[in-house]
Amino acid sequence: MEKSLQRVLLQVGDQSSLKHYRPVSGGDINESFYVETEEGNYFIKKNKNVPSHFFQAEADGLAAIDRTNTVHVPKVLHYDQPEQGEEAYLVMDWVEPGFKDASIELGHKVALMHQHTSERYGLGFSTFVGSLDQPNDWTNTWVDYYREFRLKPQLNNGIENHHIKGERRKKLESLIERLGEWIPKYPNSSLLHGDLWSGNYMISQEGTPFLIDPSILYGDPAFELAFTELFGGFSHDFYHAYREVHSFGDHYEETKPLYQLFYLLVHLNLFGESYGSSVDRILKKYVKETI
Repeated sequence: MEKSLQRVLLQVGDQSSLKHYRPVSGGDINESFYVETEEGNYFIKKNKNVPSHFFQAEADGLAAIDRTNTVHVPKVLHYDQPEQGEEAYLVMDWVEPGFKDASIELGHKVALMHQHTSERYGLGFSTFVGSLDQPNDWTNTWVDYYREFRLKPQLNNGIENHHIKGERRKKLESLIERLGEWIPKYPNSSLLHGDLWSGNYMISQEGTPFLIDPSILYGDPAFELAFTELFGGFSHDFYHAYREVHSFGDHYEETKPLYQLFYLLVHLNLFGESYGSSVDRILKKYVKETI
């Protein structure tokens, strides 16, 4: 392992001796390490048997957020683009974690990030949500993007792995067909982190909030906010601060379960039937019966 880490550190120009490294918890997709050398401290992710753009997508997402000059992200120093079966590494500056409450600053800065917009919806390259490939393309309406690039791929994934079948499949297919009844065509198209739950932000030792592990896209800010409410981890102060800068939108409460549905389908396809009842509850809310 030491030789692999030293090889990767050479890619960022650090030729000094490796002093210490240790595993870091926090994710189930990659192996992660804190690495200390004579020249600096690093956060390094490792994975194997991943697509060649696996770490590039993360690096590009962090760079897009950084260009907004709103919320902080770790600086990416190097990423591998592996051939099939090769080990791959992503190297970033180490951010020393702290324990201060930065909810107000995080709310303000996420809202400011959402003020960076596009004329279209989606993204020009594929990303990942967890370990699942997330196809993207640019579309002219939000409802088309959400149908074609969010719900349909999860439907097809669920059919293939047998998590979506029977009445659940009928209701989901009906909901996707009728999606335009509830999802707006032309909401603001904001830069979204795309996977914003409590595990994907951190507070530095200085009390500065950082976003990590993005799966970016341009889309309805309500899509982002709905996910923050799904598994908790965001305080009242976060939402109050967000509203001081940016509106939730008049459609938020009506569309929130539909936006949470995507993330529940992802969890159903990744982790199994423990998420099935939550999926079914949302489908029942919007699709009363099927033929």
